[in-house]
Amino acid sequence: MADLGTPTAGDGLHVMSFNLQVHWDNPPHTWPERRQTVADLLRRARPHLIGTQEGLRHQVHDVEAALGEYGGDYGWIGEGREGGDDGEFMAIFYDLRRLAPLTHGHFWLSGTPDIPASNTWGGGCPRMVTYVHFRDLATGGELYAANTHFDHASAHARERSAALLAERLSALAPALPTIVTGDFNTPAGPNSPPYARLIADAGLMDAWDAAEERGPDLGTFHDYRPPVPDGERIDWILVSHGVRVRSAHANTFAPGGRFPSDHLPIEAVLHTAPPRPSSEDPTP
Repeated sequence: MADLGTPTAGDGLHVMSFNLQVHWDNPPHTWPERRQTVADLLRRARPHLIGTQEGLRHQVHDVEAALGEYGGDYGWIGEGREGGDDGEFMAIFYDLRRLAPLTHGHFWLSGTPDIPASNTWGGGCPRMVTYVHFRDLATGGELYAANTHFDHASAHARERSAALLAERLSALAPALPTIVTGDFNTPAGPNSPPYARLIADAGLMDAWDAAEERGPDLGTFHDYRPPVPDGERIDWILVSHGVRVRSAHANTFAPGGRFPSDHLPIEAVLHTAPPRPSSEDPTP
């Protein structure tokens, strides 16, 4: 296996949000037909932090295996949205050479957020958030990562979900850098109430807009068709103010026309804290 070396603060923190599409009978795009393409994409991208949506437990295990096949060492945290191992996971994967989990938790996007599988806002199904408090082994700092998937059927549920997510993020550790990944089922922009709520009330900014460099502006849900320029971005990476976003792009990897999912993974390279000075640096 390849020696990947130890990540450094100068490399930035490579983050991906990736809706895997749940395993269902939709040939020629079933999970067994796409699994190898997902593995190849992850081997090429090698993110330090990945928030996945829609993956069932066996899909999450396939992602774990793919990340390990090139010599990486990854952990993951998640729970099914129906509770325990049942239903889709909002899993958070992390490179053990770069990130060490300190605490973690889950809550459901409902009026009873601590009750697994609860759904009180008229959504099409239960929705949830997984969050992890990490230590960044390259910078010595700490950060929070949260991963979610908002409802597809109810605008009311999405608005209430954004308000709850903003409230919970503000209570966790407002002084620490925060990264939110997810499929929000609504376009990014000020005309989207969930987006506006998270930007205003959670103290977040859109990594896409904040990026110093970025790739082509593409719609992130392409449904296995060619991605649409200037299309709707319903998959986002949001970050707290003070996080430097070096780059952002949508990953269009599709060897032989085979897309890994009906969504494009989105990626960003972040600096959540200034690099620690080396021993040769003068003391301020």
